[in-house]
Amino acid sequence: MTPMPETTGTTTASTAARRLSPRRTPPTWLVVALACAGQFLVVLDVSVVNVALPSMRTDLGLSAQGLQWVVNAYAIAFAGFMLLGGRAGDLYGRKRMFLVGLGLFTLASLGGGLAQEGWQLLAARAVQGLGAAVLAPSTLTLLTAAVPEGAARARAIATWTAVGAGGGAAGGLVGGALVDGLSWRWVLLINVPVGAVVLAGAVLWLTESRGGARHRLDLPGALLVTTGLATLAYGISQTESQGWAAGATLVPLLAGLALLGCFLLVEARTAAPLMPLGLLRLRSVASANVAMLVSGSSMFSMWFFMTLYAQNVLGYSPLEAGLALVPSSLAVIIGSKAAPRFLPVLGARNVAVLGTLIAAVGFGWQSTMTEDGGYLTAIMIPGVLMMLGAGTAATPLASLAISGAAPGDAGLVSGLINTSRTMGGSLGLAVMSTLAASRSGGEHAGPAALTEGYALVFRTASAVLVAAALLMWTWLPKTPTED
Repeated sequence: MTPMPETTGTTTASTAARRLSPRRTPPTWLVVALACAGQFLVVLDVSVVNVALPSMRTDLGLSAQGLQWVVNAYAIAFAGFMLLGGRAGDLYGRKRMFLVGLGLFTLASLGGGLAQEGWQLLAARAVQGLGAAVLAPSTLTLLTAAVPEGAARARAIATWTAVGAGGGAAGGLVGGALVDGLSWRWVLLINVPVGAVVLAGAVLWLTESRGGARHRLDLPGALLVTTGLATLAYGISQTESQGWAAGATLVPLLAGLALLGCFLLVEARTAAPLMPLGLLRLRSVASANVAMLVSGSSMFSMWFFMTLYAQNVLGYSPLEAGLALVPSSLAVIIGSKAAPRFLPVLGARNVAVLGTLIAAVGFGWQSTMTEDGGYLTAIMIPGVLMMLGAGTAATPLASLAISGAAPGDAGLVSGLINTSRTMGGSLGLAVMSTLAASRSGGEHAGPAALTEGYALVFRTASAVLVAAALLMWTWLPKTPTED
């Protein structure tokens, strides 16, 4: 009689385990789908506002610099807090941080869509960026935890990269349709129902995982790196109106660099650093992140200036501008999905270099734009080359960065590669906007002057990408295991 309770208890536990098993071990494709959906949302919001900028300016009375900060407020908060978001996922659970980040992102989207003043919109965009910073690193770590290393993981990362790149690319089309059909507010409000659906799916199907022992987060480090990057970006943005030698420019530039220097000192001395500096001694991690930062500084600006060129010079409506960039959107997805096929044959380094050079050709072509350019040669073909190259290069860079880290640091390294891409893009946009304004003569310039300014941006971006390709060739390891 004694064994009966044990058998019953075991049977009960086994039955309960079977009932919970679908939630504990969801299908791999479902984890990948949810992770990609989260990544799509956060990257979409980097670019979806571009076609809405003229409408936002008219409705809320924003200045030209204010328009730039509609983009940068999101991007800087996104990049600055992503290291903290990645480490929090490692320590406190990737699913938990996914839910927290997505919830914050969705609420901030609601606030931005209902904004009545320019400052309210900028504040909502910054909070959106914070939510995205918590969410984005978890998307990649949930995916890599669900898919074993090898060809299957390379395909999963390619899907994640393609969806993320597609989110950035689709922003113009989605934003244009919403602005033309409803209003600029819906480029933000649309995130609310979509975010709610993804949130419900994550609660039901994602399982919890951690990469390290619980300990105190490095909040001083997070504060220093975030304020440092934000101050540096602000200083660069001031060059458009004040020039490089003005005190209003030099003070924030020097303050930003000083804060980032303090961040490195804190990380070298704290027991539980936000960014263990030893990671940067790994060749794959350091080189892939620097390459992503440099190439991202050029590629991020493509969507911003192509949209402005289409609307301000060629006279396209927001929807027409979005439709004009559809081939580019498809090209970035094709490049991301094709890259894994070439990795075994050419190697990660060579694929990244090839993609970057293809993009450089596209940017060089785009720099020949005119004020009466035709769609095929002034937008479509150069846009396809730019984004085909961008998608091809991004997948090997992400794979190299992730492969160089220990499992316990996966969330941190995911946050780092996202930070490099986003912060490179944000700082690059500030510099490129300054270049465009210096050549065109400011926000009230005519189509011919604006075209000259935009052409200078694409010419500069092409040169930066050639330099990035050379950097990748000399520094990136040939394979993920070569460090």
